[in-house]
Amino acid sequence: MRYRRNYAHGGTYFFTVNLHDREMQLLTEHIKLLRSAVATVKASRPFQIDAWVVLPDHLHAIWTLPNNDSDYSTRWREIKKLFTKSVSRIDKRLVTGKGMVWQDRFWEHTIRDERDFKHHFDYVHFNPVKHGWVERVVDWPYSSFHREVKRGSYHPSWNLY
Repeated sequence: MRYRRNYAHGGTYFFTVNLHDREMQLLTEHIKLLRSAVATVKASRPFQIDAWVVLPDHLHAIWTLPNNDSDYSTRWREIKKLFTKSVSRIDKRLVTGKGMVWQDRFWEHTIRDERDFKHHFDYVHFNPVKHGWVERVVDWPYSSFHREVKRGSYHPSWNLY
């Protein structure tokens, strides 16, 4: 069965991207390398990061692409490639193992309206609590939640439930 993606110029998308080995914690152990990969790709293929959370074994993001662009797949491919190349140089577990860092695919959802955006926006930020990494959203350091508190989108004590 062939998976069909929705590509809309200037679209806003929610993504879930997973490590191949969900027992590894590469994303938070090597957060600087991930941030560098994202910054490099963003510089050459701009996109707006509306929300982002990085957990040890997966991440969620909401991006808005430029009006004349719908190619999020190339952006993810490049981010994954750059991160893999960087982390493989310093993490010996990848050299001795199969060397696979990411699951082949990623999950994407096209944001339909403001209500859909708000639902996914909250989902992204609440995810560390959902997975039991912290008890309060504010305590997870790898999240755009902190930026959104500064912008006034959330109160520091916000919790989904």
